[in-house]
Amino acid sequence: MPVLRAYRSEFRTDSRKVRALMSAVDVDERLNRLELPFNASGLDPYGISRKHLSIAFRGMSWSYHRYFRVRTRGIENVPPRGRAMLVCNHAGGIALDAALLMGACFFDMDPPRLAQGMAEKFLARMPFAAQWIAKTGHVTGLPEHAVRLLEDERLLMVFPEGARGTAKLFKERYSLVRFGTGFLRLALETRSPIIPVACLGTGAAIPTVANLYGVGRLVGVPYIPLTPYLLLAPLPVRIELRFGPALHFTGSGNEDDAFINAKVEQVKESIGKLISEGRSERESA
Repeated sequence: MPVLRAYRSEFRTDSRKVRALMSAVDVDERLNRLELPFNASGLDPYGISRKHLSIAFRGMSWSYHRYFRVRTRGIENVPPRGRAMLVCNHAGGIALDAALLMGACFFDMDPPRLAQGMAEKFLARMPFAAQWIAKTGHVTGLPEHAVRLLEDERLLMVFPEGARGTAKLFKERYSLVRFGTGFLRLALETRSPIIPVACLGTGAAIPTVANLYGVGRLVGVPYIPLTPYLLLAPLPVRIELRFGPALHFTGSGNEDDAFINAKVEQVKESIGKLISEGRSERESA
């Protein structure tokens, strides 16, 4: 029996090594197919590091495929190349949905694409976080940065609910709070199609029951989410990402607020419909 136990242990270890090796090979193969102009040092003009992307996606692969078992619907609506804006809902205490959306575009698109995000300004003040954010393709949330990304035919992730979205409580996880309007003006200015995206499951993966705003201000963040088990470690809930058909709007971005708000509501309704469809399927299952 000791020999059998040792064999089983060795087999499990070897299996983990094989899976890790296969994951690394798959990540490297996909990185080779990204349309990014890496130079001889493995950097692109935005400072994105091939090495950092490799580490990030290798680390993400297990949680994406095994822990959260992410399923995508309609990802063929994301253009394989050229500028586009992924506009997604927020939920779940922290920006877990942003990481998984980035993973979906890398792991489930063929060819893969790098989805780049607009990081909250407070993250740029954290030395370690700021470095990783920049090296993996995300920029500080300023309009001029977003314009440059889109004019360079990149894929931009936008979460118009902002921190209000991640602050939703567990009971509010399927709701949508007020959308900012800047993303719509940006889409008009850069003539970028908007791909509505619904992320379902993150609100249950990190079930927030309260937000500690005072404690958050003390450490330089908007709030600290509180879960029933007192940790921010996510639960192994299946996550689903639903991508709707592209929305095309015409204009200059300088239109009056009434025009902009009407278009923002159209985007919000599209995301709400995707959430309702996904929620119905999850609850019936």
